[in-house]
Amino acid sequence: MLVLHRDSGQVEHRHFRSLPDYLSREDVVVLNNTRVIRGRLKGHRQPGGGRAEVLLLSEREEGLWEALVTPGRRIQPGREIVFGAGELRAEVVERTASGGRLVRFFGVPDVPGALSRLAEVPIPPYVHRPLRHESDYQTVYARVPGASAAPTAGLHFTPETVEAVRRRVHAIVHVTLHVGLGTFRPIRTEKVEDHTMHVERYAIPQQTAEVVTQALEERRRVAVVGTSTGRALEAAAGDNGTLRAGAGETSLFITPGYRFRSVGALLTNFHMPRSTLLAFVCAFATREQIMRAYRQAVEMRYRFLSFGDAMLIL
Repeated sequence: MLVLHRDSGQVEHRHFRSLPDYLSREDVVVLNNTRVIRGRLKGHRQPGGGRAEVLLLSEREEGLWEALVTPGRRIQPGREIVFGAGELRAEVVERTASGGRLVRFFGVPDVPGALSRLAEVPIPPYVHRPLRHESDYQTVYARVPGASAAPTAGLHFTPETVEAVRRRVHAIVHVTLHVGLGTFRPIRTEKVEDHTMHVERYAIPQQTAEVVTQALEERRRVAVVGTSTGRALEAAAGDNGTLRAGAGETSLFITPGYRFRSVGALLTNFHMPRSTLLAFVCAFATREQIMRAYRQAVEMRYRFLSFGDAMLIL
């Protein structure tokens, strides 16, 4: 775990088990308890029989999903895709503004059951070895199904480290932000601010709103695990230092120059260029501090991306 102190620019190199050493009795720690759904389906296009893959993003209504499809150019509205032995079928209804598709499933009485049986947990495309178990791509505190990708800063935790943090801090609370296209779609625009962030769903429980609001009012630190957790808090944070409970959707895109209203410390992973995640961390520290820390990380062979190492920004 690389530790970056924003005030001084100092960098330390520690093990993740040292995380509680950097927390205090006054801190509130916030976790994202979203759970990755079994959302990757492999099938065949009709007519023609060519291979097709569908990544489920969010259910609009029963049986109707927003999804990414591959190969996108060959799967236009009106095409059908067949899964399994042919019992589950899907019609591509329309294109979405973000380049995905609306897909309606049919052919079986129990569509949710068929999706659960035929789909796989989607792991990142750069991971070429199969998971030993699908729980390897879930945080130990994952509870609420709905994500298309894991909030990967949380993958470092074991039940023991969660308990060690709990004993150290004032409170651990949860939010839910279902990680989707907004988080993992790269920035392709020439100017960062021209990038359009895809909407993601989030929920703030009443207890979390109360605990975080009290911490902010008392000027105590709120430490978040993952940029997705930070986005949920910032989307629900008011200018007066309160956090609104409830469910909603956010397309908040946090870039350098953003004024954080709730996040006081950030645990994250190491991210790739042209990602919204890197833009977030460059907003929380400075771009110069992050680039300097990343150069050290590369020199010391830190691992990047979903199953990589951790970075704690204080």
